[in-house]
Amino acid sequence: MADASIPSKTAEFIDKLQAGKNADAGEAFKDALRDKVASALDRQRVDVAGKIFKGIEPEKFSDPKPAVTSASPRTDKIMDTDGKEIAFEPTKEPSPEASKPEAPTMAPGHETPPDAGVGTPAPDAGV
Repeated sequence: MADASIPSKTAEFIDKLQAGKNADAGEAFKDALRDKVASALDRQRVDVAGKIFKGIEPEKFSDPKPAVTSASPRTDKIMDTDGKEIAFEPTKEPSPEASKPEAPTMAPGHETPPDAGVGTPAPDAGV
């Protein structure tokens, strides 16, 4: 049996080796190695986290806020983000005009509009 002062994973590894269970001893060795690596990484992580931001002051927000003009229902000035006026001339393009629609043409043999005679009885209805 392994000494009580040896960590449990290592003791388990030694016990399995002494019992001749080599496959189980291999798994116990892997477990012990994983535990050692994980604890070393945790210690290193704590050490680096303590040093990484030591003595560093946070930077101030660097982007300036845009100049805000008073809100009014109408303005004749266009301002840029620095509060300077931008020259603006509306375009003098003519407004588009719609053409007058043409009357539809009837196909030959259909000179009577489709709604003609609606609501009136047809001649010779057989009454």
